[in-house]
Amino acid sequence: MDEVMDSQRSVTADVKPEDLKKDVPKTNLTDEKDELFCGPQKHDKDCVITADTQGDVASENSMDGGSAGGLDDSGLPSSGSNTAQTHCSNGQKSKRPGSPGPHPVKTTCVAAHAPNPKLTLCLSNSPRKGVSTPSDVEMLSPDSPVCKTLLVNNSADRDRDGSTCVEDSGCAKAQVKDCDSGSSAKERVHQVAMGTEDAEIAECSGSSDMSQDIIGSQSSFESVSFALHNMDRGWLGTPIDELNRMPQCAPPLSHLKVVPNHTVTVRTDLLREGDVPVPYPTKFKDAWDDMSVKMPCSEKNLFPMETEDGGGVQSRWELIHTALQGGFKSSLDVRDAILRYNTAHAKKWDFTALNLLCTEYLEHSEVQHLFEAVLPTMVNLALSAPSLCTMPILLLKSRMNHSLTLSQEQIACLLANAFFCTFPRRNSRKSEYCNYPEINFYRLFEGSSPRKIEKLKTLFCYFRRVTQTRPKGLVTFTRQALSNPPNWESSQTQLTRLHITCEGTIEDDGYGMLQVDFANRLVGGGVTGHGLVQEEIRFLINPELIISRLFTEALEYNECLIVTGTEQYSKYSGYAESYKWKDSHKDETPRDDWQRRCTEIVAIDALKYRHFLEQFLPEKMSRELNKAYCGFFRYNANSKHLSAVATGNWGCGAFGGDTRLKALIQLMAAAEAGRDVAYFTFGDAQLMRDVHEMHTFLTERQVTVGRLYSLLNQYSSLVCRNCRTTRPDVSLYSFIYENVSSPATADACDSTRDSGMSPVTSDSH
Repeated sequence: MDEVMDSQRSVTADVKPEDLKKDVPKTNLTDEKDELFCGPQKHDKDCVITADTQGDVASENSMDGGSAGGLDDSGLPSSGSNTAQTHCSNGQKSKRPGSPGPHPVKTTCVAAHAPNPKLTLCLSNSPRKGVSTPSDVEMLSPDSPVCKTLLVNNSADRDRDGSTCVEDSGCAKAQVKDCDSGSSAKERVHQVAMGTEDAEIAECSGSSDMSQDIIGSQSSFESVSFALHNMDRGWLGTPIDELNRMPQCAPPLSHLKVVPNHTVTVRTDLLREGDVPVPYPTKFKDAWDDMSVKMPCSEKNLFPMETEDGGGVQSRWELIHTALQGGFKSSLDVRDAILRYNTAHAKKWDFTALNLLCTEYLEHSEVQHLFEAVLPTMVNLALSAPSLCTMPILLLKSRMNHSLTLSQEQIACLLANAFFCTFPRRNSRKSEYCNYPEINFYRLFEGSSPRKIEKLKTLFCYFRRVTQTRPKGLVTFTRQALSNPPNWESSQTQLTRLHITCEGTIEDDGYGMLQVDFANRLVGGGVTGHGLVQEEIRFLINPELIISRLFTEALEYNECLIVTGTEQYSKYSGYAESYKWKDSHKDETPRDDWQRRCTEIVAIDALKYRHFLEQFLPEKMSRELNKAYCGFFRYNANSKHLSAVATGNWGCGAFGGDTRLKALIQLMAAAEAGRDVAYFTFGDAQLMRDVHEMHTFLTERQVTVGRLYSLLNQYSSLVCRNCRTTRPDVSLYSFIYENVSSPATADACDSTRDSGMSPVTSDSH
């Protein structure tokens, strides 16, 4: 199961020297462990992903197709000008309108097939600082609409804040290696959003007539070697601060109450800010049935025992009490205690990782603190289950639309039981819970992988925090099924706004948004095993997510899990083999009226593909569209109250998904659900530019979701169906550019079906 976890990051060559300096400082092991087990922590801004992402990252991202070839400055065509300076922005964000919907943006007109073979630029007279060609110029794709020669009008539009117009000059000379190469998209006229500072770029109409007129006035242009302004920007599109976030965009919550499709395990009438929620009912109510979690403290939880007169049974909960209250002086004591009530697994379970943590990774004083303070309080927390978790915990089974709200303290109690492996019937894939994720932590203790050591550090940080200070909030888990998917082909919905960046993370920069968990159908994936990519990392730093594995059956094709209110307890660095627990994290996310952190995470599981072309089958694309839409839409919600979607390379990497297809699918699903998108490419600057250019191209031409869906299916039937190679000769984006820009193709499509595209296509070339 661990082997099929999603990949979140892409390895690129876009790491800047200054970024490396900001990387995680090297600290000695003693300092790190002191932070894990001792005293208050200092809290700074949450973690950044380090550049040290090798091993699993490279292999998991080998199918993303987002890397580029090695073009340096010397590979650029030389210019006749005496200068080789380039863009003029100091990184200042451009201002955009705040109203919903696609925004007009500052654009650069791009034309094709200009005779000039040089990369050229004519600057206006505004003062500029000399800047060098950005190092990531090699990331340009040959069929990218910005891989063109840029010419800036120096005279006619000077009073209009420096209109910039661009023409092609044989970008193929750069010999850029990219998965979207081989395109015939140079036939099109394209507008590219380019924010600047010293001289804002005026909007060009994009019509072919105007483009030709501007290009025809080359006598007023002054040529210099140029690299695109966008090429060294960390983000493109709508500024992220203009996108909706919780709690600002949310409508007032009604009073929390129990309804038929919502189970609440606390006294809602006593819910107060700053108070620990009170469990409901007062006394433990047992339920040993197929609708509820079988609890370790149930009187039906029996353990076989040998007696003088033959076989017999005893209360397993009493045995757990006795075993855990005996005290621990070493990891061997923890092992022996757990195996006392799990005797059937005594010869199979391995506690090597836990032993290594205590004997080789922690100092003596830290081990002493672990066994004298942390573990004893964890035992007390686990054994408090009958008084904290008094209501039967409903199983969120397949095809259910149901919510379950627990207190953070109840979750901590349940997770402590998971650590000590007390949940009955949950240690075998052949049990009645075979379609549920593993919950007991026994696989976390096995093996000598450094991954397990870092996982244990991260989880011990959580347990130290919740045993020192009782958590005071609630968390809601909602299983949502999509019964009536949209009619994608007839959709007239326009794409919504996009912020796309190759920097930052979903959990940090996407705060207050609907954050996507690139999930396994068994939620949490390999979090309690060997897995350590996007989903597992999120479950480790927000450990309250792990408890969803206790009661969430495997997700079906049309289902998702939405979790609202979890808290982040740890900072981390790295990814997969390079993952490291860094520090305790103080989560200051505001709470809503139900005392939940305004952190909403949606688990959606993508399909795994054995062959690249498989994902372009119409039924596969529709499945992914419906899965994403299931996660993004909300019943009876007004789009102005919906936060943006914070996502990234969902279903790529180890799952074999194409990043560019998956980006379009998520943009379509978000638009249909009424949400904007913040997209994190995790270091892949070329993907950032490609997706932004495509989004700009489609929104400027008012291509609807329905029209785009038809284009995807045309690509499948015309390009992929008869492909005899592992990958098609024509890339998806090239196909879209060509077919949207060609009037003949549009007319042919219109003759058979409603194209779903606005008549505003006169700018097509």
